[in-house]
Amino acid sequence: MVFELGIVGILVGAISGFFGVGGGMLLTPILFTIGFDFKSAIGISIVQMVFSSVYGSYLNYKKGSLIVSEGLYIGFGGFIGGFIGGTMTSSIPDTVLQYMFLSMLIFALLRLLFSRANSDDSETSTPNRWLLLAIGIAIGIVAILLGVGGSILLLPILVGFLHYPIKKAVSAGLFFVVFSSIAGLASRLSTGTIDMHNGLIVAVAALAGVVIGIWLKDHVADRYHKLSLIMLYVIIIIMFVRKMFF
Repeated sequence: MVFELGIVGILVGAISGFFGVGGGMLLTPILFTIGFDFKSAIGISIVQMVFSSVYGSYLNYKKGSLIVSEGLYIGFGGFIGGFIGGTMTSSIPDTVLQYMFLSMLIFALLRLLFSRANSDDSETSTPNRWLLLAIGIAIGIVAILLGVGGSILLLPILVGFLHYPIKKAVSAGLFFVVFSSIAGLASRLSTGTIDMHNGLIVAVAALAGVVIGIWLKDHVADRYHKLSLIMLYVIIIIMFVRKMFF
């Protein structure tokens, strides 16, 4: 199982770096499919997200694609929401969490499909900082409840509503995951509902994948990057529906 978890970690780390997601939206259904119960899978995902998002954001900052000041308010909101969500998970039935996860994936896919493309040098408006904080709190709660980093919801909002260029949105999304995942980890550790051993196996392996994913992100055209993200959502939805209903 250690070898299998290591391979999964590298794959999820690459996905995390390339798409700016925590990796939970892929890792949670994979772990669920190979035999982990849903809540254990969520805990392992949170550990992996902490490692991938911190390291990936550091790499993005060094490359100049992450503007820290734009992510602080929404990130702090994600930290608050992530802590709240982590304390709520054990009281919600698995079936409810699964349907919430599926609904969130479908929303994100539809938002991306109908968003217009923006180039890297496009002008983007910055919303009121309190609005960013509120968005962060809401996404943080839902994200940690479902074992995802939150950028699965944040990316469609940045691209579809605020018209961020895809690469800028990807970097901001991964930075947001730093806050929500650390908060989720802290709250899960306080309640003892996390598989730290298997989480660390996946997380350490994911660091190598993050390097690969960020390199690919910087070398692919925006339209292909967005198309790849849409394809990823479709694949995950199919995997999850198959496991839930068949």
